[in-house]
Amino acid sequence: MSDSMPAARRAAPTAPREESEQLDDWPAGDAPDETSGLVLAPTPLLRPVRHADAFEGTVEKLATAIRLGTFPRGSMLPPERELAMSLGVARMTLREAIAALRQAGMVQTRRGRGGGSLVVYDGHPRSITRADGDASIEPDLPTGPELVGLLDFRRVVEPGSAYLAARRALTGAQRAELVAALDTLTEAADRADDGAHRVADSRLHVTIARLSGSAPLAEGVSRCQGVLHRLLGAIPVLPPNIAHSRAEHIEIVDAVLGGDADGAREVAERHCDHTSALLRGLLG
Repeated sequence: MSDSMPAARRAAPTAPREESEQLDDWPAGDAPDETSGLVLAPTPLLRPVRHADAFEGTVEKLATAIRLGTFPRGSMLPPERELAMSLGVARMTLREAIAALRQAGMVQTRRGRGGGSLVVYDGHPRSITRADGDASIEPDLPTGPELVGLLDFRRVVEPGSAYLAARRALTGAQRAELVAALDTLTEAADRADDGAHRVADSRLHVTIARLSGSAPLAEGVSRCQGVLHRLLGAIPVLPPNIAHSRAEHIEIVDAVLGGDADGAREVAERHCDHTSALLRGLLG
């Protein structure tokens, strides 16, 4: 193997605490209705999530339940303890997921006695103010079956390209290119530069695809990343997911450089599943 291997695996940082607005009073027009606080009947949407996908899976299940009317506008989410037990997750994971719903404009949270998380989603996506000040959401983003089809396609081509790249005898220059793409992504995350991070994220995946040696695969990954870039720009930047992605990117690159084809594909599949869960839940 070439000496272009990373000197040490970079440790993924702990996700910072999210600081979304918590209300002291319900906003006008969004007060809980008279059924708020009732314990709702069990729903298949709130079955336990897989432990490996705890945060992303919890966001997906709660957001989907809200979008499908299991928790209608003006109702309260069930108490934390009940939700955590239903989903089979730690209460901290649940709180991070509810914070993601707040950022997406689906719930509002009030502190203290009589508080909780109020559903304010009305069937229309709320604009999300991002770091660049752009609060618009593109109207032509894929949703429904079109979104699912894109995410399924991505789950085939990106893990497949990682598998093939790991099987190839990469040159020193190719190995250095891959390490440089990961370093650029890491630096953007360290600066908390959301725009640069999305660009660097796409660049890393396209680099891996090119290193697979398959031009059709590289073209497919590039098309996926083009749409994915727009999709990720339409949901909040969620620190727990960024931390997961960072660790997964490092694992994928290490597996490719180490010639572990099965490992590269397995981590890439998990990485795709995490992103897919958020997009299916928040965008439908």
